[in-house]
Amino acid sequence: MRVLAALSGGVDSSVAAARAVAAGHEVVGVHLALSRTRDALRSGSRGCCSREDAADAARVADVLGIPYYVWDLSAEFAEDVVEDFVASYAAGETPNPCLRCNEKIKFAAVLDRALALGFDAVCTGHYARLTDGVLRRAADPAKDQSYVLAVLRADQLAHAMFPVGDTEKPLIREEAARLGLRTAAKPDSHDICFIPDGDTRGFLRERLGERPGEIVEAGTGEVLGAHAGVHGFTVGQRKGLGLDRPAADGRPRYVLGIEPVTGTVTVGPGSALSVRTVEARHPVWCSGTAPRAPFACTVQVRAHGGTAPAEAVPLDADHGADVRVELAEPLRGVAPGQAVAFYRADPAGDVVLGSATITATA
Repeated sequence: MRVLAALSGGVDSSVAAARAVAAGHEVVGVHLALSRTRDALRSGSRGCCSREDAADAARVADVLGIPYYVWDLSAEFAEDVVEDFVASYAAGETPNPCLRCNEKIKFAAVLDRALALGFDAVCTGHYARLTDGVLRRAADPAKDQSYVLAVLRADQLAHAMFPVGDTEKPLIREEAARLGLRTAAKPDSHDICFIPDGDTRGFLRERLGERPGEIVEAGTGEVLGAHAGVHGFTVGQRKGLGLDRPAADGRPRYVLGIEPVTGTVTVGPGSALSVRTVEARHPVWCSGTAPRAPFACTVQVRAHGGTAPAEAVPLDADHGADVRVELAEPLRGVAPGQAVAFYRADPAGDVVLGSATITATA
């Protein structure tokens, strides 16, 4: 089988490619140049697509003895991931750019090009398992990335490979060291890859400018302060609210809601963050078949944590959302723009059914 191995320059994609080679596949390595500022060097665990990453990917390909290319997808990444991220925050939402990158770049733009070039599959270092076209959680719960892969359709999963999903991360590093791959001890990437300094608020302010608004108390509507733009806030946020006086009961305040049209940020007690109902749009079902009746499932609303048993109810086209989720247990800090991923309701709970984008909570 001809396999295109996406080499990010990290240890996971390095070992994934090595395992594809060991399995006897005809493997070609490709580094995705996604950043328009690749001249910058990586800073520890922050950043991606730097000269260092590209050089590390090239060295891995050399050790494995496979051809290596660089594909410049920076224009597609800027439009489909970065601009989507900015627009989502401007709309008062909380997006997940890693999920969007998998959907629009790695398993759309890259996969489409790979298939056109005669490859059978795209291989990545994601921590997830794929058996007979069924996407499952990784063997290492701490590293599981099935949530950000729940946007993939059945036809995309049919041409995907996740070779490291059955192994815990420390063993992956040991394997890389045995293979002589210099990425063995390289730090994992954290935060948002296109914001290497970690200053998300500054990144958004630079692109959206100042959009002044008020911070108000939930229930009373009392104006507590002002802000420079709703893009500086997310539902569930506690720190950085810029308020000069505590709540009457002395307890912390959290962001409960964001209204982008008026620029109003509503804050209140943490207890008000719990939700029982989630509505979502644009579902993707990994099996390729949309459910027609309510079904039991387990849902996850963030990349790590935030799971609960639930019932998912498909909605008609006139409702304004495509699916409603009734949670058996409340979840906190669920925000519009996040994805809700659906998992099969069985003892293992590791089979991914699909995902949708959250529009409202109650």
